[in-house]
Amino acid sequence: MMDKRILWGGATAANQYEGAFNLDGKGLSIADVEIGSKHGVPREVHSDIKEGFYYPSHEAIDFYHRYKEDIALFAEMGFTCFRMSINWTRIFPQGDELEPNEAGLAFYDKVFDELLSYGIQPIVTLSHYETPLHLVKTYGSWRSRELITFFERFCRVVFERYKDKVTYWMTFNEINEIMNQDEPYHQAGILFEEGENRNLTKVLASHHMFLASARAVLVGHEINPNFKIGCMIQYPTTYPKHCKPEDVLAQRYHMMPNFYYSDVMSKGEYTNLCQAQLKRLGVSFNISESDRKLLKAGKVDYIALSYYFSSVASLDENGQLLVERSNPYLERNDWDWPIDPIGLRIALNELYDRYQKPLFVVENGLGAIDQFNADGEIIDTYRMTYLGNHINELKKAISEDFVDVIGYTCWGPIDIISVGTGEMRKRYGFIYVDKDDTGKGSLRRIKKASFNWYKKVIASNGNDTSINE
Repeated sequence: MMDKRILWGGATAANQYEGAFNLDGKGLSIADVEIGSKHGVPREVHSDIKEGFYYPSHEAIDFYHRYKEDIALFAEMGFTCFRMSINWTRIFPQGDELEPNEAGLAFYDKVFDELLSYGIQPIVTLSHYETPLHLVKTYGSWRSRELITFFERFCRVVFERYKDKVTYWMTFNEINEIMNQDEPYHQAGILFEEGENRNLTKVLASHHMFLASARAVLVGHEINPNFKIGCMIQYPTTYPKHCKPEDVLAQRYHMMPNFYYSDVMSKGEYTNLCQAQLKRLGVSFNISESDRKLLKAGKVDYIALSYYFSSVASLDENGQLLVERSNPYLERNDWDWPIDPIGLRIALNELYDRYQKPLFVVENGLGAIDQFNADGEIIDTYRMTYLGNHINELKKAISEDFVDVIGYTCWGPIDIISVGTGEMRKRYGFIYVDKDDTGKGSLRRIKKASFNWYKKVIASNGNDTSINE
């Protein structure tokens, strides 16, 4: 039984949800030049919009025009919070302007007011894979320190505008994936050039984003001392493949690039682990005293995380790190991801033990290919089972391990486009959206069986996860 009342809701991102990519003065973000792809194939990035291609973010599922309908559905489920992102290019279309776009600010006023009218708290990500394309082309994106100024200006404007409507903010979505991706396009707007020192670029871009986050924390607390501003990481719970000591080291090596980010943003310094990770990457850089002071002053208030699956790590005979998702003790989903609810409890304990800061589970969900039955219903028992098992482990972390958890927002409470492929077939939602992988469909919203199940979960504060067959 979990007595502590936490926030309950769902999570989305503007580039996967809003649509209206060029309305009311909005500029192009990095997502707006990515075309859709075939199942399992990474998306292709263009330098600009080209004729004859399907760009999934351009319409997404049209929350821009349907926000009242969607928010009413969220309220019917009993949401007490809703995680969303403010699309940077709605507020500063190019990213480097001195004055914001009033039409963009007014849109989010309407969304926040609608949420608050139902008692739903907006949980806002400031940068969720929506870096202005102009900043990529003109400045090289986060390679440049100039983006710190532009990001701070953006944050100051939205903090001032919504200071009485939003309490919980996050700076960068899954920032640690910069080090984990071959090309961190979504996270940092970076596609590597020939001959570029990739590791050094990742490290320097990350440093600039750390400084930008710290500036956001300071500005936010100046505007409203009650703001809670967090970092957000993807948490890859990892086990040694075997109990031999080398595999325990392998587990540490795999976690190092992830703790690198949470250490700097939560502890306000480059720890010994960070120094070890830099050495493993074969790079070094000078950190000025002013940068060190800024990082220390701008530590985040809480840590948000996404959790989907766990991995196993080992070292081969040459001492090279091997990371696999194959775990004989776990089942797998349609996308070959291990299903590991206990891994969420482990993640929460590892993070809370290390930082003693409140945690917020802001992404957890099951992507699946949903099918209508003969009665025109989607009976997604598999989704209820997956989420219920994870919520049960969340409860144990709170009630048995005394981890301080703010809330839980499952990923994609309504079907949205995939960030990896731009498809619709990988559906996470409690609400089905009539749209296919090529962009065709009426966009009609249809409740799945899990809709009423999640309503019951929220009403019980997570204590009733039972499934009625």
